[in-house]
Amino acid sequence: MTLSLVIAVPVLETQLRREKEEELIFRGKQYIEAIRLYQQKKPGAYPTSLEELVKEKCLRKVFPDPMNPTGEWNLLLLPPTTAASPNQFSADSSKAGGTEKLLVVSPRALKKIRDPRIVGVVSSSTQKSIKIYEEEEYYNKWLFYYGQTPGKKPELIYQTEQ
Repeated sequence: MTLSLVIAVPVLETQLRREKEEELIFRGKQYIEAIRLYQQKKPGAYPTSLEELVKEKCLRKVFPDPMNPTGEWNLLLLPPTTAASPNQFSADSSKAGGTEKLLVVSPRALKKIRDPRIVGVVSSSTQKSIKIYEEEEYYNKWLFYYGQTPGKKPELIYQTEQ
């Protein structure tokens, strides 16, 4: 009996993590779709909070990050000097080798940013994943953002709390 439990527990833990990873991908894609709908309702505008997506009826509810015990996502924002086009985040993207630039901020740091423009979410968990998603194996590298170009990785600028 004890031996079977020793074998079964790691298998169950792995299965639960795989399910959480699938949920992370599903929820991340829900946020992308919600921001797309927000853009349709308010062309050129971006939400300043996840709650605004719910208020504007683009998202049913704020979904928690399944990989983080607190449920908080890190948010992906357009940098302050960025053009408001959904497919060209950085005005100087050609100088950066075609790489888009995105700010990564925690919900706490978001409060200190004037006129934030949220384009997506990323898990705040630094844990290594079981699955490799978009060539990344850490949850905090699984990016879900509106205007994502397949095969192009944005330059991430981490906004620290001060």
